[in-house]
Parts: sequence; structure tokens; C-alpha cells
Amino acid sequence: MDSTHEPDLSLKLFVVLSRAVQSINKRVEEDIKSHGLNPTEFAVLELLYHKGDQPIQKIGEKILLASSSITYVVDKLEQKQFLVRKPCPEDRRVTYASITPEGEALMSRIFPEHQKAIQEIFGILDTNEKEMMIKQLKKLGFYAEEL
Repeated sequence: MDSTHEPDLSLKLFVVLSRAVQSINKRVEEDIKSHGLNPTEFAVLELLYHKGDQPIQKIGEKILLASSSITYVVDKLEQKQFLVRKPCPEDRRVTYASITPEGEALMSRIFPEHQKAIQEIFGILDTNEKEMMIKQLKKLGFYAEEL
């Protein structure tokens, strides 16, 4: 391959990948909003639903959100009665977020629907293509982190 063409190809790949992610995120966000949640609220509930109680201070790291925003989101979910705060018995500085039975019921109902929506978004790809893309995107991501 012509090495003078490589910078243009890398730039094109960046633009195509960025646009694809933007389109995918838009569809995922539409699905989440159809359930009466915003993407951040959904991410917090999904984390608690699948991983159990979490220290509020660590939720931001796990869902890639600024810690300053987590308190606001936890407050909103607490007002909706989807989670409660629980003090840590060993360390008074730590407070856990815990999904409530109402939050559990909501996620039991909407998560399978959300999973189907994501499956539909990626339905254009067969299993081999998905596995190949996962491998290639991981390779790219790890390389970019090392730079």
C-alpha cells in the first residue's frame, strides 16, 4: 500500500468510526429514553442491577462519568425510588447505592428490551464480523491508550 495514502486513510477511518458511534449512541439513547430514564440514570441502574451495591464514590469510574455528576444522578434515582443510599458499616466515609425492589422490577422489565434494541442495531453484522470488530477495536483502543 502507498504510505503517502496512509494519513488520509487513518483520518477517514476516524471520521467513519466517529459517525458510526454517534449513530449507534443516538439509537441507544432513544431506546433508554423510551423507558423514562436518561442514559446516565440507566447506566447507574444497570450497574447496580448486574453488580449489586456499589460505593457511590466508585460509580463514576465504572460508568465513565464525572464524580460531580454522580451525586445528582443518585439523588434523582432516589427520588424516583429506584435506589437507596446505605452507609458502610466498616467505614463511615463510604456510602453505598443499592437498587430498590422498584428499581429491580424496572430493570427486569426494560433490560431485556434494551438488549434486543442493541441486538437490532448490530443486526447488520454476522457473528464473525462482530467478533472481528471486537478484536480490532480492542487492539486500536489499547494502542491509543499506550500512546
